[in-house]
Amino acid sequence: MLLIALLGGLSGFGGGPFYGTGYYGGGGLGLLLLIIIVLVVLGRI
Repeated sequence: MLLIALLGGLSGFGGGPFYGTGYYGGGGLGLLLLIIIVLVVLGRI
């Protein structure tokens, strides 16, 4: 469940092999969003 959520976050917000290279154009913001997503998912489990 968690792994699926993580993969979904990476593919959706990253858009590439590196965090944030897809839609946001910066590794910092993409990584920050990924951390927020993980915290939200962990909070819901």
